[in-house]
Formats: sequence, structure tokens, C-alpha cells
Amino acid sequence: MTLMNYLIYLRTFLDTYRAGSLTRAAVRLCITQPAASAHIAALEEMLGKPLFIRQARGVAPTAAADDLARSIASQLDGIEATMGAAQARSSHLSGTVHLVGPAEYLSARICPALAPLVGEGLRLRIQTGNRERIYAALDEGHADLAVTASPPDGSHGFAELGRERLVLVAAPALAERTRARTVTAEFLCGLPCIAYDETLPLLRPFFEHVFGKATHMQAVVTAPDLRILIGMALAGTGWTVLPDYLCAEALASGQLVELPTTRPGPDNTLYLVWNKTALRHPRVVHVRDFLLRAVLSA
Repeated sequence: MTLMNYLIYLRTFLDTYRAGSLTRAAVRLCITQPAASAHIAALEEMLGKPLFIRQARGVAPTAAADDLARSIASQLDGIEATMGAAQARSSHLSGTVHLVGPAEYLSARICPALAPLVGEGLRLRIQTGNRERIYAALDEGHADLAVTASPPDGSHGFAELGRERLVLVAAPALAERTRARTVTAEFLCGLPCIAYDETLPLLRPFFEHVFGKATHMQAVVTAPDLRILIGMALAGTGWTVLPDYLCAEALASGQLVELPTTRPGPDNTLYLVWNKTALRHPRVVHVRDFLLRAVLSA
């Protein structure tokens, strides 16, 4: 077996290990499923141990597979990232890059930064969704890059994009009911609130951080788009908690008011996350590096 064969077979193994499926690994690698099966079989013969247990839906790794993945993952990913970066610097880039993230942050910060890449011949396919959808798109190979406020696990590459502070806001008419005093959790519970969904994302961590207690309120309005919530807050429907980047303009113009609390709201770290197998494509490396430079320098 040549060195090149080793690398190809190990890449097939690592993609299968991460995807939990020979079929998905074959699609990512642009090879047939029989070819992927043959690569795994060759490695199993060489090691003298089975690497996967075939199941009705996908494959499950054996202990030998866990050991092999731990041994080779970082080195193989590093080689592919280095090659991808070298190709990105020396070649004309074209093709499609798939990006997923929260609609609000993508529209406010990410998509405007990416506009110059379209002029370079790249195509962008952008999806939006919550944490579950974002990571499902990465895990299933439907997205190359993702933006999320959820800390990634070790199965994906990532870099910090920046931070956002959660801000408690309301329209001026509603804010006047505080009489300029520091608001309490009990006071807020007596006012209408608006939230992303019934589990009160953003409101919940704000209450825990600022007031040291959980909240069990029921929102008068829920909408899975923070841009709708800011519109409802501007109309005086209720108070809410928003990322600072989203409400900064409304606060500066006086259309919204930050309600006073004993301590500021918590900060969230935003991450750019990537599917490690996607880094074999120079265009993905190029978009990742371009985006990090653009956002971090803004």
C-alpha cells in the first residue's frame, strides 16, 4: 500500500467516523459507497481489527476506531487545512460555500462583509436556524461554515468572532413605569414581555446572570426572529432582552431605552465554526479567513 493510499483510506475512515455513515462520507468525498467500503475494509485488514459495526442506519465505531480517530484526526485535519490555505493563495477560486447561522447576526454583520466575495466568482448559499439546526447542518455536511453563540465541541474547528452583550430594553413609554429606579425581577414579571420562543432564550440567561434566579414568565408575544421582537418592542408591546449590536441604533435614537439593573447583562461569545472535512476545498478556507479578518477588524 502506497503512502497516498494510506492518506485516502484514512480520510475515508475519518469522514465515516464523524458522519456515522458510509453513505454520507462517500458523498462528502465525491466517491461511491462501494469505494468507501473498500477503503475501510483495507484498513481493517491492515489493522486486523474491525473499525465499524454496520447498523440498519449508518455505522457505529468500535474501540479500535475510537483509538485511530484520536491518533490521526488533528494531523490529518492540519495537513488538509495547510493544503487548502496554500491552494487558496495560489488559485482562482470558484464554486459554492454553504453558510448557516442566526438570521439576525448574519444580516447585520456577516452577509455585508461577504459581499466582495461574490465579485470574485464565489457563490454563497445561506441558511438560517437555531442551535439545533445549525449543528445539524454542520454534522450532516449541508453547511461548510456556521456562526453560533453556542460553544462548539471538539468535532468541529472554530474561532471566536467577537462578543455580544445582552441588553434589557423597552419603549420609552413602558420604561417610564420604572420611575428611573433599578428594576427587579419581580417588577419585570408584572410587565408584558416578548421572547424568541416559549423557553425564553436570552431572557432566561439574563435573569440568571443579573437577578440570580430563573424566570417562569409567559411571553405575550413569541417570534423566532429577533428583528420581529425589536419591532414589537419599538411599538411598546413589552420589554425584551436583545443583543447589543441589534438594538444599538434604536437606543442611540431614543426609540428604545435600556432599563436600569444592579449589574449589566451577560456577554455571549460568538463563534465561526467549520466542518473540518470542508477545509479540503480552498474556497472554504478562503471564505473562513476572509470572514475572520473582516469581522475582527470591524
